[in-house]
Amino acid sequence: MEKVLFLFSSCEGQTKKILNHIEQALGEQYSCEYMNIHNEPNVDFSAYDRVLVGASIRYGHFNKKLYAFINKYQAQLSQDNVAFFCVNLTARKEGKDTPEGSAYIKKFLIKSPWQPALIGVFAGALRYPRYNFFDRTMIKLIMKITGGETDTTKEVEYTDWQKVSEFTQVFKQQGCRK
Repeated sequence: MEKVLFLFSSCEGQTKKILNHIEQALGEQYSCEYMNIHNEPNVDFSAYDRVLVGASIRYGHFNKKLYAFINKYQAQLSQDNVAFFCVNLTARKEGKDTPEGSAYIKKFLIKSPWQPALIGVFAGALRYPRYNFFDRTMIKLIMKITGGETDTTKEVEYTDWQKVSEFTQVFKQQGCRK
């Protein structure tokens, strides 16, 4: 049985929901463990056969704790059994849902010392009723500017689960320590 570590940086929980889907898609021959990067975990990468880092965008940026984690574990992250994916609402639009078309991934690759070999980009979810007044107002404004949903009574999940499953298959084929 292969051991997989899921490291995540999430604002509203969609990144972790995507990891749950990936765990199911991996199947029973994989044992998965989750760690929240925001809790600043100490990680022994050698205890895992594969590692997947998932992070969401909030107001155009990854959480600063993601970059602190990357700086701390740069050497371990640079192994061939480690992959990365980004979750954002911009990826709901075709062409912005790939590493090549994602402005967030382009900025990440410039700012980060870690250059993952495998990168995924997934659309997130819009959860207006769960947001506080400020976030609801700001996100509505951003969605209005970008042609998205502005009805603040709605929750919309933009994640393409088939695309997540396809990414999972590539992750399964990726280098492994064994």
